[in-house]
Amino acid sequence: MFTLTLRDFQDVRDRIAPHIKHTPLLASRQLSELTGHEVRLKAEVFQRGGSYKIRGPLNKFALMSDEQKRRGVVCSSAGNHAQGVALAAKIHGIRAVVCMATNATPSKIAATRGYGAEVVLHGSIWDEANEKAKELVRDEGLTYVHPFDDEQLIAGQGTLGLEIVQDWPDLDAVVVPIGGGGLISGVSMAVKSHNPEIRVVGVESSDGPAMQASIAAGELQTIECNTIIDGLRVRRVGGINFAVVQRFVDEIVALPDTEIFEAMLWIMERCKLVVEGAAAAGVGALMQGLVKLPQGSKVAVVLSGGNLNLDQIRGLRWN
Repeated sequence: MFTLTLRDFQDVRDRIAPHIKHTPLLASRQLSELTGHEVRLKAEVFQRGGSYKIRGPLNKFALMSDEQKRRGVVCSSAGNHAQGVALAAKIHGIRAVVCMATNATPSKIAATRGYGAEVVLHGSIWDEANEKAKELVRDEGLTYVHPFDDEQLIAGQGTLGLEIVQDWPDLDAVVVPIGGGGLISGVSMAVKSHNPEIRVVGVESSDGPAMQASIAAGELQTIECNTIIDGLRVRRVGGINFAVVQRFVDEIVALPDTEIFEAMLWIMERCKLVVEGAAAAGVGALMQGLVKLPQGSKVAVVLSGGNLNLDQIRGLRWN
């Protein structure tokens, strides 16, 4: 069973600290008044690259052999993982290739190239782009960087949880969005290694609750995923992530895309923070009363990123 200690996370933190920001834990008076808890927002929107996704690749690349670094890395993503891998590779002086579907958002292609990665456009869906990435592994010897099902990535993402407990040692609960499960795997182990009594709550879209379905079934499930929120759109979570969540996450709740988007707009209006859809899931769950905690609990909510898809925003109805 893959598990990490507090010392492990501290070692990872020391390894990647020169290249990341220790992002702030911001008090939210309005959200606290609305929910009856003391709520603070872990604002990873201020991280390099605009999301937590740089943490894991930085750790993985630091541990690679010289030969692996010489050959380079490849991933398949049209979102934050692409930019995290590209930026971390640039920092380490490693060639990075990112495979994206041909219909990827032009702004995301440009951002990934801007960080120095080579972008290969292939296929019309992620699965086809991912097959191209694996082809490059076979043909060019590149190291494949999975977006979530990777122990070294999980360890890196978990440094976000370490920062939370360093800044707020006596908190009661952490609320974390779930896509493939990499973030909540790392965060849950980090905060539980500090204090096993801290409650960890995961949040998914009810339009694609892959982790919730797997936990309920007791084994990995491949679901029909209808969510339009990029960071939450996963049909099957990672095997490592599933095992960690089974052990360290106390509860998973889900709410529809519409309520997550409402929370996203609320955060922008009331907290003056630009967040992407996945980052608003935890706030949405609190606002809808899905996270059941004793009145007055100290709750940290992870705002996982701020790389907002403006095309998606233009499709929303503003009231």
